[in-house]
Amino acid sequence: MTECNLLKKNDFDLARNCRECVNILPLQPNPIIQGSANSQICIIGQAPGLAAHNSSLAWNDASGDRLRTWLGMNKATFYDENIVAILPMGFCYPGKSSSGDLPPIKKCAEIWHQRLLSSFTPKITLLIGQYAQNYYLNDKLGVTNRVRNWQDYLPEYIVLPHPSPRNNIWLKKNTWFEESVLPEVKTIIQDNT
Repeated sequence: MTECNLLKKNDFDLARNCRECVNILPLQPNPIIQGSANSQICIIGQAPGLAAHNSSLAWNDASGDRLRTWLGMNKATFYDENIVAILPMGFCYPGKSSSGDLPPIKKCAEIWHQRLLSSFTPKITLLIGQYAQNYYLNDKLGVTNRVRNWQDYLPEYIVLPHPSPRNNIWLKKNTWFEESVLPEVKTIIQDNT
């Protein structure tokens, strides 16, 4: 392994062992990220849910199943760090609120994102949901308008709503997303893997 690749691998290892938020997390820190110097696609979402925390595997729930369907990826491809990097806005499970999980803890992106993103060059980055989009995009459009105008963010980003079952109402109101956006997104993903 070259010195450069070793440094990049060490960055991911350091992030996986981060304990910055140990005093504010509801459970022991368990940073759930994936990636390598060879990752072709980067997925930036919100934060791992409890199922992901318990299994130490990102997107290991109904949201992940839907996301993989949206992208036309099987689990083997999705969890291959040489193909897909996963950098949530918060690396650890943030805890429950009355209406779902708490927002991701902001420190993760502030401390780690730039450092980790400088260690590989994805062909495309997916910004999933409001937290990732608000952090990376310099607009005030909101998720629906961003997704409606998703091609405006190419070639750097693909913007998607969060695939959570909690978004079923959004999906029913916005049938154009599954009818016209997802087929094109699948083609872009297939062309970049």
